[in-house]
Amino acid sequence: MYNKFLAEKIIKNALIEDMNYGDTTTDILIDEHSISEAFMIAKEEGVIAGLPIAEIVFRLLDNKIAFQFIKEDGEHVKKGEQIAIIKGSTKNILKGERLALNIIQRMSGIASKASAYADRINGYNTKIVDTRKTTPGLRMLEKYAVRVGGCFNHRFNLSDAVMIKDNHIKAVGSIEKAVDRVRKNIAHTTKIEVEVTNLKELEEAINANADIIMLDNMDIETMKKAVAITNRRAILEASGNVTIERIKGMAEIGVDVISVGELTHSVKAMDISLMII
Repeated sequence: MYNKFLAEKIIKNALIEDMNYGDTTTDILIDEHSISEAFMIAKEEGVIAGLPIAEIVFRLLDNKIAFQFIKEDGEHVKKGEQIAIIKGSTKNILKGERLALNIIQRMSGIASKASAYADRINGYNTKIVDTRKTTPGLRMLEKYAVRVGGCFNHRFNLSDAVMIKDNHIKAVGSIEKAVDRVRKNIAHTTKIEVEVTNLKELEEAINANADIIMLDNMDIETMKKAVAITNRRAILEASGNVTIERIKGMAEIGVDVISVGELTHSVKAMDISLMII
């Protein structure tokens, strides 16, 4: 579900950022041989994500620390429930506390938001996907959290697929020219997606044999017409101004995919604490 080598690299960089010359307070106050036990506790209801990543924090600091999962990623927890136990060096538990919490709080916030969106269209044949509107450097972890919450991933980066957007079309001259130029220069395994803003552009994208067509900022009635016009000749993705209130109406008209930037770009972190006992 995630690349463990990349996850370790992310955590190492974050640890360097947080204590490039050590932890002044902990190194002075805490005895080298002190051993403690601590609990991670959910301070509000939500869906947990990032426990294996939090474990990496403590393992990189001290491979003798024991990290015990009480809950698993994807589980719904209530306020006050324990989600993990950490046992080992007091110094290293304290050094990893903030980073581990920052990661699991953000990832759980994303998973909780994704879960709410997924529940909203339960029973429909429409997938909710994320976007590239992620925190720089944390995309892999945030997209993993989206999947934990029950939604799906769009492309991970600019290399994954072709997405011809409005500025590409303006620069080249037309949808047909853009698709033709791209198709001559990509592998047969690469999909081509085209962003359109009206039904005329939709027809152009269909005639150019685009694999996926993004309906950008269209109202429900226009999207309904777009579904009828396309008639399964391309995958239709609804995007722009997507809210949890509008999502069911979009799914009802039969679009295949709905991309939601809110899953990652402005999510509220879930409140989780770590307490030494």
